[in-house]
Amino acid sequence: MVEKKHKNLKFDFLIVGTGFSGAVFAQRAANKGYSVLIIDKNNFIGGASHDCYNSDGVLIHKFGAHIFHTNNKIVWDYLSNFTQWIDYKHKVKANIGGKLYSFPININTLNSLYNLNLDEKTVLKYLENQRIIKDTIENSEDQILSTFGEDLYKKFYKFYTKKQWGVWPSQMFLDINKRIEIRPNFNDNYFTDIYQGIPKQGYTELIKNILQHKNIKIELNTKFDLIKNKINYKNLIYTGRIDEFYNFKFGKLAYRSINFEYETIEKEFFQEVAVVNFTENLKTKYTRIVESKRMTKQEIPITTIIKEFPTSKGEPYYPMPQIKYSELYNKYKSLSALTKNTYFLGRLAEYKYLNMDQVCLNSLKLFDEICG
Repeated sequence: MVEKKHKNLKFDFLIVGTGFSGAVFAQRAANKGYSVLIIDKNNFIGGASHDCYNSDGVLIHKFGAHIFHTNNKIVWDYLSNFTQWIDYKHKVKANIGGKLYSFPININTLNSLYNLNLDEKTVLKYLENQRIIKDTIENSEDQILSTFGEDLYKKFYKFYTKKQWGVWPSQMFLDINKRIEIRPNFNDNYFTDIYQGIPKQGYTELIKNILQHKNIKIELNTKFDLIKNKINYKNLIYTGRIDEFYNFKFGKLAYRSINFEYETIEKEFFQEVAVVNFTENLKTKYTRIVESKRMTKQEIPITTIIKEFPTSKGEPYYPMPQIKYSELYNKYKSLSALTKNTYFLGRLAEYKYLNMDQVCLNSLKLFDEICG
């Protein structure tokens, strides 16, 4: 048991969770001479970014596609101390009527979908004629309709949103769609960040390298609730659910989870890009198919695909983008400000849709705030 193993030790930091938030903070603290115990309820490190070789020898992103991308040189340079990178530019296609179309929506999408011949000079005028003008933008549906019009909304967003989030876009507030904008060019890359790539040996190996320090002790299969009163520590870094930390004092925050269905196929590749979204109806229950090999560039004659079935049950992955839950989170946030020597980091703890570079940066900033 972890408490017996460390009962005579005092740690400067107890960190809950071995994802990017916890791992980056642990490394920074350890490198400055602080003692760190980092725990995880799972039997693996890396959290949702965990990757592994399956029984067929295919390196898979076990919990959905993870592509590192950032415009922040500090974060990129920091992580580059622990990994080399595969030069990978992510592409996503939407399957509509059995045909694949570029996504996010760009000129290629429109030309292919509607048999047009648009260019950079004519695309904005075309979309302007499709838009449905709204006096006020109150939800995600309003935003998408006022950007793309009804047909594109239905083909690419309406049903996909319902499958992904369990609610219609009209029931969601805007933050989740900050990334929705007109792309008036032919750029098929999903991200436009300066720095993009996949860790050459995988995310799990990257996290392992980050945590490889004499001042860091790691305990897996360890739940915080079972050891929190048995470990001697000065400060707590918590990356789990903030509502669970406070025993759901104000009620439960809502999260979306995903059931993953894995299938190995006896061919080199299954689809032309790493991710294909299924957006046009609710009949196809999964939202997308991920082919990890397209990202890892592993050279083997077989491949594994992963179908994603969103659900409200299971491991929490995505904070629910609705105003009522944002307001509920603010109650927990106010309570956390009164909890001494306890700091909350990451998607679950901050109840915010954060990319990997954002959680890394937040960890680096928090360490500097606490320890100078």
